[in-house]
Order: sequence, then C-alpha cells, then structure tokens
Amino acid sequence: MTEENFLVEIGTEELPPKILRYLAETFAKNFISELKISSLTYKEIRWFATPRRLALFVEKLTLMQPDRKIIKYGPTIRAAFNKNGTPTQAAISWARSCDVNLEHANRVETNKGQRLMCCTKQSGQRTAYLLPQIISTSIKKLTHLKQMRWGESNFQFIRPVHTVMLIFGDTLIPINICGIFSSRVIRGHRFMGQSILTINHADNYLKVLLEKGKVQADYSLRKQIIIANATATAARIGGLADLQEELLEEVTALVEWPVILMAKFDKKFLKIPTEALVHTMVDHQKYFPVYNQEGTLLPYFIFVSNIESSNPQKIILGNEKVIQARLEDAAFFFHKDCQHLLDDYLPRLKSVLFQKDLGNLLDKTCRIKKLSGWLAKKINSNVQNATRAGLLSKCDLMTHMVREFAETQGIMGMHYARRQGEPEEVAIALMEHYKPRFAGDSIPSNPTSCALAIADKIDTIVGIFGISKHPTGDKDPFALRRSALGVLRIILEKKLPIDLQSLTEESIKLYDRKLSNTNVAEDIINFFFGRLSSWYQEIGYKTDAIKAVLACRPTRPIDFHTRIEAVTYFCATKHSMRLSAAHRRISSILNQSKEILNHNVYHSLLYEKEEIQLETRIKTIKTSLDLFLLEERYQDALIALTPLHKDIEQFFSKVLVNTKIKELRINRLTLLNQLKNLFLQIADLSLLE
Repeated sequence: MTEENFLVEIGTEELPPKILRYLAETFAKNFISELKISSLTYKEIRWFATPRRLALFVEKLTLMQPDRKIIKYGPTIRAAFNKNGTPTQAAISWARSCDVNLEHANRVETNKGQRLMCCTKQSGQRTAYLLPQIISTSIKKLTHLKQMRWGESNFQFIRPVHTVMLIFGDTLIPINICGIFSSRVIRGHRFMGQSILTINHADNYLKVLLEKGKVQADYSLRKQIIIANATATAARIGGLADLQEELLEEVTALVEWPVILMAKFDKKFLKIPTEALVHTMVDHQKYFPVYNQEGTLLPYFIFVSNIESSNPQKIILGNEKVIQARLEDAAFFFHKDCQHLLDDYLPRLKSVLFQKDLGNLLDKTCRIKKLSGWLAKKINSNVQNATRAGLLSKCDLMTHMVREFAETQGIMGMHYARRQGEPEEVAIALMEHYKPRFAGDSIPSNPTSCALAIADKIDTIVGIFGISKHPTGDKDPFALRRSALGVLRIILEKKLPIDLQSLTEESIKLYDRKLSNTNVAEDIINFFFGRLSSWYQEIGYKTDAIKAVLACRPTRPIDFHTRIEAVTYFCATKHSMRLSAAHRRISSILNQSKEILNHNVYHSLLYEKEEIQLETRIKTIKTSLDLFLLEERYQDALIALTPLHKDIEQFFSKVLVNTKIKELRINRLTLLNQLKNLFLQIADLSLLE
C-alpha cells in the first residue's frame, strides 16, 4: 500500500462563530501549501468545523515523499577560477557547501554565462515523519488572528486547546501542540451523546462523532440541514423564512447538532417598524424572521437549538419570553420617540462630538443642510426637500430607538419623518443617505437622497483631510475610502453633472476657518483620482488607459468615464499604437527642450512641405475637433486625430526639429506643442503601452 487516509483534529473551547468557516478554510489552505512544499500528493482534502473543533480529512495521502533532485548553482567559471585555473575562495566555499570535489562539478550554460552546478539526489522521507511539522506550521500561520493564553502556560492560540489528534490510517502520529500531546481521544457534544470518544482509524471519524458523539462535524451539511428544516417549518404556516446568508453562516457555526424550532410573538408588536423588529430578532437573538407570500412580517420566528430536547416546547417558551422582553423595550422606546418631532432633537446634536477639531453633530448638520441645497441646484432637484432632509439627517441619532439599536439609524429617521408628515422623498433620503454602506450595496434611489448622501460623505472627507488625518496604508478609521467610492458611484451610476473640484471647494467654504491643511482641495482630488483608478482597474479597464485619462485631471466623474470609454475603444483600433508612439516622441522632444515657445505657429517660417502639410492637417482637424470636444464626443475626437500619424511620421522623417537656426527651431517646437495640446484635450496618449 502506497497511500492512506489521514485525519487531524484540534479540539478547543468555543471558536468565534463569525470566522469559523474562515478558520477552517485557512487551515486547509495552509496545510495544502505545506504538502506541496514537501512534494506530498493526495486525492482530496475536506475540512470540518464545529464550535469546538477544526479538522482536516485527507484522502489517499502518499506514504512516502518522493526522491528529489537537488540542484545547486555555483559561481560563474570566471569567478570560480583565476587566470591560472586555480580555484577561488568562492568556488572552494561553494564546493564545501555541496560536499563535492570541484573536479567533479558540472558546468552549465546560463543567461549569466557558464556556471558551476552540482546535482544530488535526496531520498524521500516517510510522510508520518513529516506530518507533525506540516501541521504545526499550518497552525502557526493562523497567528495573524487575535491570539489568547490560558492557564499558566505561555502557549497561544485563538482559543484554549483541549485535545489534539493526528491519525494516519490507524496509526497515531505523536505531536505536541499548545502543550497538548496527540491522542485518540476527542470530545463529543457538550450535552448529548458520549462526551469522550475514541477514534481507532481516520476513516471512522465522522461516523463515531455522528452516532456516538451527537456531533455533525460537516459544516456544509449542517448548513443544508438548517436551510431545509427552516424552510419546511416556515411553510407549515404558509410563510417564508428569511435565511440571510450572514446569519445563516453564524448560526451554522454556533451549533454541533442543529434542531430547528419555531416560536411566535404578540401581534401587537407588528405596529413597530418592521426593521426594528427584524433587527431585534436577527442581530440580538440570531432568529430568522418569517414573512408571508406578500413579504409582510408575520408574528413568528425560527431559531436553531444546539440540543435535541424531549420537551421542545419548553425551549420554545423560553425563547418567546426572551423576545417578548426585547420587543417590549423596543415598543416602549418607539412610543416614547413618537411623542416628539424630529426637529425637537436638533438642539441635542450639539452635545455629540463629530470630531474634536471639527465640532459637534449640530455643526455638521448645518453644513450638510447647506451643501445638500447646493447639490440639489446642480442636479436640478428640489432644493427645499434637499435642505429639509439635510436638517433632519442626524436627528434620529438622538432618539431612544437608535440609541438602543444603533443599526437602525436612518431607518427610524425615515419612519419618524413619515409619521410627522414630511414629503416621502425627504423620509426616504433620511434612510438612504448612508448608502452605499458596503461594496455591492445599492445607491440612493431619488435625487434628494443622492444630494444628501453626497453632502454627508464629502463633508466628512473634507473635514478629516482638512485636519490632515489622511488614510495611511491599511488604516482608515473614518472609512474615507468607502465614502469616496460612494460619492463616485452615486455620481456615475446616476449620471449626475457634478464636478469634484467645485464640490470640494464648496464644502471647504462651509467649514470656515476650522481646516488647517492648506492643500486640502488638491489632496482630496488626488484621493478621488486614486479611488477612480482602483475601481476602474477592478472592473477591467487597463491601467495605462486610466493613467492616460487621469493625466488630464478630469474632475467630473462622468467626463472621466466618457474619456476612458473612448480611450479603451481607441486602443482597439488599427493605428492607435502609431499615434500614441508619435505622441510619446513629441512629448520627449518638448520635455528636453528649454526654449520659450511662441503662442502661434508662424506660417512664413514653415519651409519644408512636410511641416506645412502637418500644420494644414492640424488646422483642418481642429475645426471638427472643437465641436466633438464641446459635445464631449471623445471617441469621435480620437477617430478624427487618427490620420495625423502619417503626417507626423513624414514630418519626423524629413524635418530637423532642433535645427541650429533658432527661429525655425522655436517655430517647429511650437507646432509640435500645438499638436501635443490637441491630444491632451482628450488624454495623454503617450502613456498608452
């Protein structure tokens, strides 16, 4: 037999549920990497994870490491021997490290010339001998996660380790991890089945755990059990379980033996906004809400128990009591908030600090109100709605509901605005102005929401940049990168005619004298350009095309997009590389020149027919080009420029630009500068590769 199944399990205290899948997948990834380094082959690797264990099952792992050919290159022949053929110290040291006689060393041709080379055979080792180190290294690579110590030991791991098991077929592999020696003993379910289990063979692991330990170790299967049973349970009352992926993952990681139960709550709580009820169930209690076929919340919820009880009704009643208390609190806060208008909370914003150098939330609200109105004018939206939404945007932060359930900010503002008779567009804006909250999130739906969302985000960006708290490396405590991308997404996806330069300058004015960074506007525009570059690279645009457009610093995102589309199209055309090469040559000549150029080309100083032809062609093209640029038809503009490559090539083949006659030289350089400026009205084509 040349191969055998292998199993490793690390038994721990309860692992963090939100990263359990990540832990298991990373452990497996590390292990696969180490096997590859050791040249060990296998058929398949499966990972298992429960709240109290990480495990890997390796099918048909080879018993022996193959023999390996070790090649060691030495110095070049020139460096290995002097003129008399005597070995140098470099050659002697290399030969000693290889344990080889220099006379027997091979000589091979390389790109650096002829070199010494030694080839030896290294016999493979037994896999059982290599596994302890492979496992130890795989576990150590998990140390980028937060570690902890326990007891009096100095060992560190994500959670205290209680058991370690490495079994290769039926053979126990000795190892010590975190002070625990490997054994055949593992733990079953904490409350059901046998608490202590013995594994005699790797192949028996899942069966013993399932039948004797009451543990379903297969994470994916556990998840499928929850989905199927929760769906069937909700269907019994004609409902649909809201199995949100994030919660589903967390609940799967919280249980070893999933039992799905359904409970209910008092219908009176349905008068509370649905989002608040769902937040209480999902975020606080890890329950799955149930909706009817029309999408209306029902007074039921589904939860996953980690124990198979002889009296499940008792567990259901216990969970109903917990949710009752939670919803009573929510109802109390909601009714208390409804006794006030959102406007009543405005003065209280003064007591909440936005940032110590930038003032309080009331200051921020006043700026957002004005900037929202300014933006509404720019996008031809309702200025009154935008300023009203700006004024109320942060008021719900002071309500009892949001202070108790922070994740409902904006949502509760929307509900309270509706109750006090605000325009629907204003109410929606209070909820949507936080969008997009994350990558892939939707953007605000109406113009008022867009104006408010942009105003809120740019105010934060300008403020933080204005006190020189720029994001650095992977540190971005104010989430400015996310805010900047949010601004760009809203502008681009809604095709809003907003100029980032004007927007930034308007926001700076509203801060009055609070900003200390004198370069704040330039810093912010460069920051936005950086976000644009990263985003467009991610969605598939070429880096050189992005750089070519950004070189012209188009501060209107819509203008940037139109240009990048045109340049991308242009790059696929037949003569694009010839024109970009011509632009590159022109730029190089002009960059090397120290002459002060004329404003205009003097026709009387054009002597060669090629330079006359080039000037004529430029004048002809410029007429149509000006119209294309005025209408931002950049693709047509680039097509119009394409024929120039022939005239430029003929010009360079026949005309001496840097002639000794100064007036001719300056005139020709001026002609090239005019040509360069034609290109730069669209993009810097010299940057295209």
